[in-house]
Amino acid sequence: MTSVALLGTGLMGLPMGRNLARAGLRVSAWNRTRDKALPLEADGAVVAHSPAEAVEGADVILTMLSDGDAVHEAVTAAAPALRAGQVWAQMSTVGLAATDRLAALADRHGLTYVDAPVQGTRQPAEQGKLVILASGPDTAQEALEPVFGALGQRTLWLGPAGAGTRLKMATVSYGISLTAVVAESLSLAQGLGLDPDLVRQVVTGGPMDSAYFQAKAQAILEGDFTPSFTVRNAEKDTRLIHEAGEAVGVRLDVVAAAGERFRRAEAQGHGEEDMAATYFASFDKP
Repeated sequence: MTSVALLGTGLMGLPMGRNLARAGLRVSAWNRTRDKALPLEADGAVVAHSPAEAVEGADVILTMLSDGDAVHEAVTAAAPALRAGQVWAQMSTVGLAATDRLAALADRHGLTYVDAPVQGTRQPAEQGKLVILASGPDTAQEALEPVFGALGQRTLWLGPAGAGTRLKMATVSYGISLTAVVAESLSLAQGLGLDPDLVRQVVTGGPMDSAYFQAKAQAILEGDFTPSFTVRNAEKDTRLIHEAGEAVGVRLDVVAAAGERFRRAEAQGHGEEDMAATYFASFDKP
């Protein structure tokens, strides 16, 4: 039985941990706020008091934390219990520079590093339907097969470590920008004195329709901003995407504009709401 140490049990990490435990893997979970990890005990996971306690004896280490600094801090804290040869799948969205920094950290501790961010938000994480963008040595694939199988509907192996994060920058740019476009369309209808649901009615069933459009439009129309992916995290990702584009000389005007919208929505108090709350950035008042 594969044993997995999960560092980070937030919006994504908690359902991922639950799916791992329910698939019959041995799970030891840690989160900085320990209470957020405790629900996993009902599924048979062990909740550790420290990163070192979580990783001790694990075959696979997973990190699902807010940013590169948080990941680096957690794995550094785990160092006394790390052993050479453990497979570390880094699944957080951290950007290009942090990915290189974390790969160097793995090398210092003799870990087999796999850069494996995920495409998907809370609901796909709960359903075990994430798309995993994996990159790293072929030798890690056997150890990760049952782990990724419990978490996702599909795993793309993309070559050497780092390719996963590069692809994630492109795909998350699409999702974030599309969210801002949906929000702007509905807010413009509202501002023009129309029922914004008319936008949904026009798009539904046509070539511009999609499940994503329907989900974000529904959240806005119903005023239900229960987070699948927060405004705060979306804003963070726009900065990482912009940095990635700058590094290779690619201008990313749309995602830059989306970042401005997320910053306005966060300033209005919507930071912990679903990123569909970028809708409010169209108006002077929150």
